[in-house]
Amino acid sequence: MASPIPVISQPFKKHQVFAAFWIFGLLNNVLYVVILSAAIDLVGALVPKATVLLADVLPSLLVKIAAPFFIQLIPYNYKITVIVALDILGMLTIVYSDNTSWKLFGIVLASLSSGLGEVSFLQLTHYYTNTSLKAFSSGTGGAGLVGSFTYFLMTTVLGVSVKISLLVFTVVPFIIIFDFFWLLPTPVFAFDLENNGLSYGEIEDNADNNSGSIRSLKFNDLKLNKESFIFLKKHVANVCRKLELLIVPFMIPLTTVYIAEYIINQGISPTLLFSIDKTPFKKYRDLYVAYGTLYQLGVFISRSSASFYRIKRLYIPSLLQFINLAICFAQSLFMIIPNVNLVLLLMFYEGLLGGASYVNTFMLVTESVDLENREFAMGAVGVSDSFGIVVAACISMWLEPKLCQFQVSDGRPWCRME
Repeated sequence: MASPIPVISQPFKKHQVFAAFWIFGLLNNVLYVVILSAAIDLVGALVPKATVLLADVLPSLLVKIAAPFFIQLIPYNYKITVIVALDILGMLTIVYSDNTSWKLFGIVLASLSSGLGEVSFLQLTHYYTNTSLKAFSSGTGGAGLVGSFTYFLMTTVLGVSVKISLLVFTVVPFIIIFDFFWLLPTPVFAFDLENNGLSYGEIEDNADNNSGSIRSLKFNDLKLNKESFIFLKKHVANVCRKLELLIVPFMIPLTTVYIAEYIINQGISPTLLFSIDKTPFKKYRDLYVAYGTLYQLGVFISRSSASFYRIKRLYIPSLLQFINLAICFAQSLFMIIPNVNLVLLLMFYEGLLGGASYVNTFMLVTESVDLENREFAMGAVGVSDSFGIVVAACISMWLEPKLCQFQVSDGRPWCRME
């Protein structure tokens, strides 16, 4: 199916588009962040927090890997319905389950929703101006700040129970429905008719201007015959060729940033502890949540910076993040930084690097990839961060217990305290 050519340009709706995509980014990522912030409360101090990370990102990765092969054949209204349903079911399972296995299953459902949502909303920016991408990126950064800070505020400052705090976030998916069906302006676009006769879908005609709505994409019945299998084979080969062009310039830099970033977050930061009387906190779990909050503040600032500052060489944030990883690893082993405030600042800096890599990667995709392949590229490159996080989670599952064991043998048992 040929790619539609976006021609939306109503100036009076640009602020509405920005608001809609900022909310998409916020709502799609906020539950992911809250679940990671609650990791120590969901599995306890003795279970590696990477267990939660793996459940929170691996299903999302699988969705993103499969998405380039089928995602453009599904109407957006169907995708939104599935996203919302998975979110609600996942959060209710987490909240009302006492068994750790069931809690992890609820996290898996929320992860599937997040993965489908990120791919769908990134591709949806194709039908609007660059304002939509900047807004979505900023919204995802806002999700980190809102999610981690709200959870920190409710559980640490106000003393609200973990169960009630998580239940409050169950209302989030319902707002996505309002945002998509009522707040988001409908783009006006037309199909490029030069599609060589390979069209598996069509936009329902608009009676006024022969344009269509992304909300009403209809599909012809697919017949399982020899021709359709030939088409499928060609389709898969074509997708693979397109993916190859995206790996080196976009996907590798983003993946490596996230590997370093999440090894720090889930494998090392739970062990970046000090004697509690030398910190402004009452419990060791509060320090872990504070690290996450400052990290998310950095992510929000840098993901909102595309209009003011750009990074064209995507490997620079990756290199700097691995230097950051080395510093954090040394701190966990030898406490080379004597002050907790400096470590808190380091977590903020880590977030700045990660957020900058994310937004600049997708901005370069919109500037470098031709219009015909841009919608595909936006969804495909989105697999990079999830892949990096999964690799980091697998490493962190081993790393955190080893670091904790070393610290205990060194006379620092704080990692086993709550």
